[in-house]
Amino acid sequence: MRKILRSKILFLAALSACSALAQNATSQAVDAANRFLSTLDASQRKAVVFAYDDQQQRVRWSNLPVRMVPRAGIALKDMNEAQRTAAMALLARVLSPRGFEKVRQIMQGDEVNKAESHNNPMFGRDIYFISFLGTPSEKDPWMLQFGGHHLALNVTIAGQHGILTPTLTGAQPSLYKEDGKTVRPLGGESDKAMALLNALDENQRKKAILSFRLADLVLGPGQDGKVIQPEGLKASEMNERQRAMLIDLMSEWSGIINESAAAARLAELKAGISDTWFAWSGPTEVAPGRNISAYYRVQGPNVIIEYAPQTLGGDPSMHVHTMYRDPTNDYGRKFTGK
Repeated sequence: MRKILRSKILFLAALSACSALAQNATSQAVDAANRFLSTLDASQRKAVVFAYDDQQQRVRWSNLPVRMVPRAGIALKDMNEAQRTAAMALLARVLSPRGFEKVRQIMQGDEVNKAESHNNPMFGRDIYFISFLGTPSEKDPWMLQFGGHHLALNVTIAGQHGILTPTLTGAQPSLYKEDGKTVRPLGGESDKAMALLNALDENQRKKAILSFRLADLVLGPGQDGKVIQPEGLKASEMNERQRAMLIDLMSEWSGIINESAAAARLAELKAGISDTWFAWSGPTEVAPGRNISAYYRVQGPNVIIEYAPQTLGGDPSMHVHTMYRDPTNDYGRKFTGK
C-alpha cells in the first residue's frame, strides 16, 4: 500500500512539474512576444496583429516564394536591427534549441539558393514574415505565424498548451556548405526514415512500400480538412525497436516546439503508436550523406507527416517539402474551438 501511495504521489508530482514547466514556457513566450511588439511603431503593429478569428490570415501560409504567394505581417528585411533581434528572440522562446536551429538552417539555405540563382530577389533569409493572430496572453489563445519560402510555422499558444500544427518545413538546397561544414536542414527526417525502412523485414517492407509513386504533398497548403486513408505498414505489426524508431522519426517534427510542449506532444504520439502507419513511395536506396529522393508518410490518430522530394527539374533529393499536421488539433482547435 505504501509503495502504491508513493508511486501515486510521485506521478502527481511529475504531472505538477510538467504543468509548471508548460506554464513557464507560456509566460516566457508572452514576454518575448510583447518585447517584440514594443519595438514596433503604430503602423507596423497594425500590420502585424490580426484578430484571432481572422480565417483568411490563419491560412495565409505556403511553401512558395513570397512573390508568388504574398504573406501578411512584417518581413525581416523591413525591420531595424533591434526589431530583428527581438523577432529572433521570440522564435527562440517558442521553439526548442534544435527547432530554432532547423529554422535558421532553412532560412540560410534560401540565402544559398539566392546566391546560386544569381541573386534572384525571390529568395533570401530576409524575406520571412512574422504576424500574430490575437494578443499574446497567458490565458487567452493566440497564434504566432512565421514563414516564407519553404517555411510556415503556425504556433498556437492556449494557456499551458503549445501546438505546432499545421507546420511546413522544406529545404532547397537540402545540402549546402556553411563555414566549411556540410549542413542538411532536414537530414534527420531523411536519415531516420531510411534507417526505419532498412530495419523492416521482407514482409514488412512489402506492406510499407507502396506500388504507386507519390511525388508531392497531399495535405500541403490549402488542404486543411482534407481526409486521406492510412496506407502502408501499421506500427502494431512492428517490433518494439521499430516502433521506437518510428517515434524518434516523428520527433523531428514534434520536437521543433519548446521542450515542454514537445514532451506533451510526444506523449500523445506514443499513446497512438499502435494505430500509426508508415508508407514509402520511391527509391529505397540513398547515397551516403545525401537526402532520400523517396516520398514517405506517417499517419496516426492525431498526426500526419509527409516528406516529399520535388521531382520537377534537377535532383529531387536536393529540394524537399515536408508537412506536419494533427487532424484533431490543427491551429489548436481542440483547445480554442477555432
